[in-house]
Amino acid sequence: MKENIIKELSNALKNGNKERIHTLRLVLAAIKDKEIASRSSGEDSTISDDTIVSLLKKMVKQRNDSIDMFNKAGRDELVKKENSEIEIISEFLPKQLGEEETIKTCEEAINATDAKSIKEIGKVIKYLKDNSPPALDISLASKIIKEKLQNL
Repeated sequence: MKENIIKELSNALKNGNKERIHTLRLVLAAIKDKEIASRSSGEDSTISDDTIVSLLKKMVKQRNDSIDMFNKAGRDELVKKENSEIEIISEFLPKQLGEEETIKTCEEAINATDAKSIKEIGKVIKYLKDNSPPALDISLASKIIKEKLQNL
């Protein structure tokens, strides 16, 4: 996955796409930081594609949080910039599960954990994080789980 991002950066440099160059450099810097952190903790310095995917998801979440703040402040130009970065980063993320698949996965998690009330939402979400594919949107899943547990 890292090689693919490097290749895309090379293409962006050839095409002179400044916005894409900036975003891909941010992504590669975040990957490099993660590699350095894993090296200093004694682990293998090469990080897996799953780790890169979770890093990219975190970057998208940070940008969504920024968009919320910029919208409240009326900074439309910054909202546009953040949305553009989200589009570029999302190209490297696996396709997210649809709503139907997410609902089915959430129902299976509720049954597997035998959750009976909203108080057990943490247990269900932990189960999902440990046992679901990376294509699952956890924020959507948590909304669905909350709704289902409230209706039990």
